[in-house]
Amino acid sequence: MNQKKSKKPMIISLCLIAAVYIGVFIAEQFIPQQSMLFIVLKKGAVYALVAVSMNLLNGFTGIFSLGQAGFMLVGAYVYGIFTIPVAERMNVYQYFDGGLVQFTVPVIIAMIFSGLAAALFAFLIGLPVLRLKSDYLAIATLGFAEIIRAIFQWNGLGRITNSSNMLNMFPTFNDFNILGPDGKVTVYLSTLIPFIMAGVCILLIVLLINSTYGRALKAIRDDEVAAEAMGINLAHHKRLAFCVSSFFAGVGGAMLAMYQTTVQAKSFTSAMTYEILLIVVIGGIGSVTGSVLSSFLFVACSEWWLRFLDEKQIIGNFEVPLLRIGFRMVVFSVIIMIVVLFFRKGIMGDKELPDLLSRSRKAKGRAGK
Repeated sequence: MNQKKSKKPMIISLCLIAAVYIGVFIAEQFIPQQSMLFIVLKKGAVYALVAVSMNLLNGFTGIFSLGQAGFMLVGAYVYGIFTIPVAERMNVYQYFDGGLVQFTVPVIIAMIFSGLAAALFAFLIGLPVLRLKSDYLAIATLGFAEIIRAIFQWNGLGRITNSSNMLNMFPTFNDFNILGPDGKVTVYLSTLIPFIMAGVCILLIVLLINSTYGRALKAIRDDEVAAEAMGINLAHHKRLAFCVSSFFAGVGGAMLAMYQTTVQAKSFTSAMTYEILLIVVIGGIGSVTGSVLSSFLFVACSEWWLRFLDEKQIIGNFEVPLLRIGFRMVVFSVIIMIVVLFFRKGIMGDKELPDLLSRSRKAKGRAGK
């Protein structure tokens, strides 16, 4: 009986997640595609994956890394390089004789390549960098992200990366829509697909967190000395967490390329890493659910709900003061400060969705008594 009760919050959670996916699919068929809702959902799904991958390091392993934008850049470029149609390469690489790579691979394979390339960079960087701790590790990984951004814009790699020019013409989320015989879209899947991609990747991260490796990572986070005394290989497990996190950041970079429809190194700045870190902090360090929820809230606020603050508003003959381009980010920053001040552990703390459901059921049970 107790086992059934303990499983019930998990079953309810899975039903809620399934309802979200069904709701996204239905909304996509009936709401105009130009709606800001779909922009928020697509970008939110991308950021949710990258935020969970960062949380694997910062929240579950205790490694303070700021190299996420660099790994996303690697993933985005690898995806673009391997999926641009051969017939379009002369147009994309117009300054580099069509580029070096003259073949394409399927989208899923290219996404796996993106993750593996990011993981390879993480392995090589992690050999010296993971010996550092705290702020020194953060500075080293942030430096890597800036260095890799400069290298990818180097003319010497132009035949591969297209130098500082953008990559485009590769498959995007819109290419997953199902077309009818007349060439018109009959079934829209451009929002559901990123949800499925992010969902599968987040599920794999959750399975890792709940495995013996995940328990070892939490032990390292709580007390490295005690973890080592229990026989946990610190270097191996830290490297594993770093590579796995980077793998999914690379996949997230590929998804971001599909969302933006272009790839250019200059857009993967340190500000992108700070946004992801902010999402992790707001959602709760050590909570996968919190990272997912805060990703959509962050994107919705920054891209949609506060947009009106950047436009002049005139009521009668009175012009509302302060409403100018850029004021949106001022208000957004104030909101973030309030959230951080009053929710010190973030929206979810270290709790997950089943924990909240089981707590609410217990509260109802006490109220019934």
